[in-house]
Amino acid sequence: MRHAKHRERHRTDRIGWLRAAVLGANDGIVSTASLMVGIAAASAGRSELLLAGVAGLVAGAMSMAAGEYVSVSSQSDTEQADLERERVELAEQPEHEQQELTAIYMHRGLTHELAAQVAQQLMQHDALGAHARDELGISRLARARPVQAALTSAATFAAGAALPLLTTLLAPLPLLVPLVAGTSLVCLTALGALGARTGGAPVPQAALRVAFWGALAMAITAGVGKLFGAVV
Repeated sequence: MRHAKHRERHRTDRIGWLRAAVLGANDGIVSTASLMVGIAAASAGRSELLLAGVAGLVAGAMSMAAGEYVSVSSQSDTEQADLERERVELAEQPEHEQQELTAIYMHRGLTHELAAQVAQQLMQHDALGAHARDELGISRLARARPVQAALTSAATFAAGAALPLLTTLLAPLPLLVPLVAGTSLVCLTALGALGARTGGAPVPQAALRVAFWGALAMAITAGVGKLFGAVV
């Protein structure tokens, strides 16, 4: 009798690049659209809007790449330091480290005998990997990857920023503010839904959350632009 193969689809391996991609695209749309709306509210012309938008795209993409690389590199350095410390402890005190694993498995519900047996076998197979995963909480899937995060953030920021820029280029000047805001909100909602679907999270909540904060950012920026434009 044949048994159907049970396939499980997990999305934990997407956490690193998905977080950077969603953050980059969301920031690209929100910051550039808010910049366009704020400057347009101050009665600027199309050429000034496009110049500011391109400058915002380039500066934002570079800032996202640098910020992601620095922050994720700090996480990676911490992980490497913890792993090196654990490697030294395994070489100097293997019995104590095995007892630590045993205590961890007992805390998770195993009996002392079974926990000790599991700890012993895992220590013989891959001691550092077992301690990294079960003691330090460092897994292969969630390891920090600075270059991947930096490139993903820069590319997705530029892609997101290009959307309000394209709208600014094509929209009639009297309708520029509502069109930039409207298309940006549609794109933000779609981005939130796509990110949630890719990560396996509830779609409506994610889409509404992204759209709400994007609308708030554009509304505040438009108000500031209108205020300072009137003063000037």
